[in-house]
Amino acid sequence: MSIKAGPALPVSGDPWRAVLDPLIPVLEQRLHDAGAATDPGWVRGELDLNEGPEWDVAIALHRPAKNSGLAPESLARTVATGFPPSTGIARVQAVGAYLNFGVDGAWLADRTLQEVVDGGDRFGHAAVQAEAACVEHTSANPTGPLHVGRIRNSIIGDTLARVLRASGHPVTTQYYVDDVGRQAAMITWIWSKPPSEWPEEIRGSIPGARWDDPNERADLHFGKPYPAVSAYLKSHPEAATEVAAITESLEVGRAPARHREIATATLDAMVASLARIGVRFDEFVWESDFLVDGSVPKVLERLGQAAHATHEPNGALAIDAATYGLPKESSKIIVARGNGTSLYVTRDLAYHLSKFARFPRVIDVLGQDHLLHARTLEALLTEMGEPRRPEFVLYQYLTAPSGGGMSTRKGTAVYLDALLDDAVGRARTEVRTRWPESPDDEVDRIATAVATGAVRYHILRVAPDKTVAFRWEDALSFEGRSGPFVQYAYVRATSLLKKAEGGGGAFPYRGAELAQPEEQALIRTIARWPRVVAYAARSAHVHAVAGYAHDLAEAFNRFYQGVPVLKAGSERSSRLALVAASRTTLGSVLDLLGVPPLDRM
Repeated sequence: MSIKAGPALPVSGDPWRAVLDPLIPVLEQRLHDAGAATDPGWVRGELDLNEGPEWDVAIALHRPAKNSGLAPESLARTVATGFPPSTGIARVQAVGAYLNFGVDGAWLADRTLQEVVDGGDRFGHAAVQAEAACVEHTSANPTGPLHVGRIRNSIIGDTLARVLRASGHPVTTQYYVDDVGRQAAMITWIWSKPPSEWPEEIRGSIPGARWDDPNERADLHFGKPYPAVSAYLKSHPEAATEVAAITESLEVGRAPARHREIATATLDAMVASLARIGVRFDEFVWESDFLVDGSVPKVLERLGQAAHATHEPNGALAIDAATYGLPKESSKIIVARGNGTSLYVTRDLAYHLSKFARFPRVIDVLGQDHLLHARTLEALLTEMGEPRRPEFVLYQYLTAPSGGGMSTRKGTAVYLDALLDDAVGRARTEVRTRWPESPDDEVDRIATAVATGAVRYHILRVAPDKTVAFRWEDALSFEGRSGPFVQYAYVRATSLLKKAEGGGGAFPYRGAELAQPEEQALIRTIARWPRVVAYAARSAHVHAVAGYAHDLAEAFNRFYQGVPVLKAGSERSSRLALVAASRTTLGSVLDLLGVPPLDRM
């Protein structure tokens, strides 16, 4: 992950801001004096904060050198020579075409620890800004239990919402409920008659199944026949015609009896599964509501007046999208059938217009297989003359622990609840080994937290554009890039503070006493946290938070193993203050990742 200084954001408690804010205008003036004036904001955007062996902040001068008539190396030496004192900066050095700045370690330690003490649990968080954001994620059809392949969407979306809130954005998370399409119609069709009247191919598809179990979870209950129904319709055209009739009724806003009831019950159970991994929603937006409230006809009216609107021989309304670079087979977009009913993309346009009316920033989390839909949506918004666009966070597939793909229609899905039950069982075995005398309820509490953290972190640690192969040996490792590894660092910090009989922020400190390499590395890692939050919020790269969590846990462990704390001499109080700051920051990181903190494990 590469972190640039970026724009001046109202980041609360950012130690680096105290360095950069006074440094940047001085650097801009020095470049100007050397005949290399830069555009406003260029210096701030180009400062590199990734830290090297001999520098903390750096900037390349190739571009401004073109304006100065000097070689980049000469410009760097000119600017560095006689560079005036600046807050927190201990040295300025020209290295080739680069300017390298070294920060005073004692100053940074004092500043960082003070910022953590002042900010507490909100260290690194920004003040609330005016720009509200909407994050739509998950939005799985209410046709059965959530499978593992879908939870990458949920975990990315939920984490992004947490990061945005921490960066100062009022956030509303939405779940868009597709209760209109053919899949929803299939569920209503089969449950519109008692199981005793179902075709034998469906009723007998699961040997020994009870179709009338009143205690069965709604998503399992209503979704159980779905794979068999999907297969049955392929060879029974009369049944497919009945489902098509239900679909058409849904598309004109006339839902059959029990349709909403079944969808709601199924959705409630799906959401209960997501709550097990800390995923919750602020709003549920039903696709059918845009048919009832008249939004869809308004969209069709605007599309009918679009520059590239055309009508098919059967009366269907289409948009000629040949100029939008879509695949050839998608260059003509049907937005209304010949009978006047809408399609999913039309209703999705109505949904996005409703979001644009409420939120300055609109983010959709979608699987990579929805890329064409995203591009189609953008093309149609252009045709409507709509200036706004959603931001799309696209992610690749996740494979189940046993390997292979998943399909609800084929009945090969690995369900989220089964994955979590397996995770808890595996974690319980490990926890029981470590704490053989602990009561069962305590073991269960720790195992559940470890399992939740393992699943969330294992998925978040990989950039969305890369496939995740779920492996238990990696997810539940206490040593590698894993949730338990980060949780255990938090536990270690907690244990040290308990043994010291003190609390976070209660220890006097002097930055000059924290000069060991392990201490300085840990301080610099803690000081990065506010910038990581800001970067993840503006880029939607939530895997950057997971990467930082590992860096922080690793830096703390090296400090823990390499520097005495409780048995230290005069540095004891300062080192305990550093432990307290580490624990506070680790807690903040875990919170944004949705990984539960623990006091022991």
